[in-house]
Amino acid sequence: MTAPIRENLSGLDLRAEIERLRKERNAVILAHYYQKPEIQDLADFVGDSLELSRKAAETDADVIAFCGVKFMAETAKILSPEKIVILPDMDAGCSLEDSCPPEQFKRFREAHPDHIALTYINCSAAVKALSDIIVTSSSAETIISQIPEDQKIIFGPDRHLGGYLNRKFGREMLLWPGVCIVHEAFSETELLKLKAQHPGAPVAAHPECPPHIVDHADYVGSTSGILQFAKSFPGDTLIVATEPHIIHQMELALPEKNFIGAPGADGNCNCNICPYMALNTMEKLYLALRDLEPRIEMDEDLRLAARKSLDRMLDMASGTVGKGDLGKR
Repeated sequence: MTAPIRENLSGLDLRAEIERLRKERNAVILAHYYQKPEIQDLADFVGDSLELSRKAAETDADVIAFCGVKFMAETAKILSPEKIVILPDMDAGCSLEDSCPPEQFKRFREAHPDHIALTYINCSAAVKALSDIIVTSSSAETIISQIPEDQKIIFGPDRHLGGYLNRKFGREMLLWPGVCIVHEAFSETELLKLKAQHPGAPVAAHPECPPHIVDHADYVGSTSGILQFAKSFPGDTLIVATEPHIIHQMELALPEKNFIGAPGADGNCNCNICPYMALNTMEKLYLALRDLEPRIEMDEDLRLAARKSLDRMLDMASGTVGKGDLGKR
């Protein structure tokens, strides 16, 4: 467990101190779309997880400060082994990663030797190393379209994304039973109420949502894809069924439009804020840059094994990363 902050940082201009340390450490700061607005606003890059790791790898930075969750920081380390990668809070995990322990995934693969493993990027480096091809929500469609229909596939760890792809492509992939606790929390009843209050407003949903939410969506795609849809749809109101902090980028880009977070079972968005992403704070980012801790460390054999499955994805669908190509249903 990450130790709680014990220092008294009151009175410290955190933004100014972070800017100072960014220069001193030659650091690049990455923020996922699900981070708090104050962290998004100071980041060098804001985006999807793999898109961020690839951008950081292209810089001459010595340090990557990844404001996201652990599997994202691991991916940055896989692509940039020579750089120091820090995560403001090492407890910032992911329910999808937690649902798929490597030893269980290994046994599952061994029980189905005639299947290849397409694995969603929301998993540990150890599970990536056990996989054949990594996919993102923006590259999955392009990759599956290249795999022969008679090839049996294991898809994990997100059963909702896998189920969406099964339905769309008529596949029968064997699904690992993991879910994202954030996207699982959306309520169909409350979404229908919201649609009734805003007739004609389209719904944009992430494919990690369960079918009863995706079925009401006008657009289904990755976080980057949803953001692009927000910039292109012709109306003035959009209902957004993903973690609500992405709305900050929509409001910055399109202040004249109205963006409404899809409600959870309690009728509001509180239960749809990712508790793992919320662990990263300005205070923790400052301390991470100051101390260069917590730091992502990785065995080189594991890194190289995990890199193979990522490289296969990039070979098959590099042009889709960050493009949100799942598109309209």
